[in-house]
Amino acid sequence: MKNKPMVGGQAVMEGVMMRSPNYYATSVRTEKGKIVSELHKIKKRPKWTQFPFFRGVINLFEMMIIGIKSLTWSADQLAEDPSEKLTKTQLFFTLLISISFSLLLFLVLPYVLTVLLGIHEEQRPILFNIVDGIIKIAILIIYLYAISLMSDIKRLFEYHGAEHKAVHCFEANLKLTPKNAQKFSRLHPRCGTSFLFLVMFISIFIFSIIPSLANLLISSFHLLPFMARKSILFFIRLLFVPVVAGVSYEFLRLTAKYEDNAFLKAFAWPGMMLQYITTSEPNLKQLEVAIDSMKKVLKKDKIAFS
Repeated sequence: MKNKPMVGGQAVMEGVMMRSPNYYATSVRTEKGKIVSELHKIKKRPKWTQFPFFRGVINLFEMMIIGIKSLTWSADQLAEDPSEKLTKTQLFFTLLISISFSLLLFLVLPYVLTVLLGIHEEQRPILFNIVDGIIKIAILIIYLYAISLMSDIKRLFEYHGAEHKAVHCFEANLKLTPKNAQKFSRLHPRCGTSFLFLVMFISIFIFSIIPSLANLLISSFHLLPFMARKSILFFIRLLFVPVVAGVSYEFLRLTAKYEDNAFLKAFAWPGMMLQYITTSEPNLKQLEVAIDSMKKVLKKDKIAFS
């Protein structure tokens, strides 16, 4: 994909959102079989937001906002009754509950379980974070597998596979047709699933410096009560999440750019294997929807394609 602009997206309800450097489009197949779509321009950001590490954090929040908007829009297109559409208040509380649940499941629970195992972060930070990381990854795998058994999520994962195949087709300079896209793998090195694994893996190393940092910032840190120490360490951990995200994003770009590098290939392998859970083989109609959204952003952004 040398000299090609980075294009990617995500699956939505019965459709796919694709994003180019300046636009994003969401295409959905309605119950009547018609493909409907919407197209939006992405606000231009200052140059500093494209610097390494900063761009990872900015892109993460931007993609989260775009993703939520696209998911909401796709759900609204499938609602038979206008009253079924999500109001802003309902959306707010849905997001609040979802974010709170994610924090509890992937940050709080692994941390508490590691403490309960009798491993002290202050004394053995590397071992603590290795165990914490293993628990996080185990929870992630169990969670992804569990939701993959739900019928609606199965459909979502099929569109996720369609998104990847369409991106591969574009990057290979082949004509964007469902049959051409079907030839490619449903796995992609720049997938959000791979990013999630990298975040959990890299956090082991970055979070290991937190106890030393706490001792440096608070001279009497080791004399504080147990709960006070744990509260401070966990709060610093939350502050470091954007740092972990920024570093993980740069590694994700490297693994995608140098796919043939043996070291980076091995580094990316676990995240790619996780995609066997979060993607499924799409049919030609699903690929048609993914290609529709891709063509719309490519045309609007004046990016050449076959």
